[in-house]
Amino acid sequence: MSRAFVNEDAGNDRPDLPELPVSPGPNIVTPRGLAALQTRIAQRQADLAALKVRAERLDKLPEAAAERDLRWLKARLKAAVVIDPAGHDLTEVAFGLAVTVADLDGRETAYEIVGEDEADAPRHRIAPNSPLALALLGAQVGDVVTWKRPSGRVDLEVIRIAHADT
Repeated sequence: MSRAFVNEDAGNDRPDLPELPVSPGPNIVTPRGLAALQTRIAQRQADLAALKVRAERLDKLPEAAAERDLRWLKARLKAAVVIDPAGHDLTEVAFGLAVTVADLDGRETAYEIVGEDEADAPRHRIAPNSPLALALLGAQVGDVVTWKRPSGRVDLEVIRIAHADT
């Protein structure tokens, strides 16, 4: 038989997808972040179960993607270290707290420093390794910090430190 008619992929019904990168070290999360991670795992497990019972299963890519996502989520959960901000005394900016800053024009903005998986720029939730969080961590009310942005430096005054709304 000619090699032109041999299906070299026969028996390989699972598409190869690249693994999602997992950050090294611990996955620092707030209690809210841990709950959200657990919810995402449950939802993805339900998605996978629904994919496995569908009538038309010739396309295995959606199942492979769900399995890959679950591996990533479970790795994030396994590496999770919960830090409850309720124990912070609000004297300085720390993980899980909300901090309100004012720029030189007096515009105030509140940010919350949260885990990588919780970061959400439109909601002003920033990861602890972001340039803004790095500038803010350890600052106290009245301190002026410099946020090093790609478009230039911005000085911000810490106005208020509080527990974040849940």
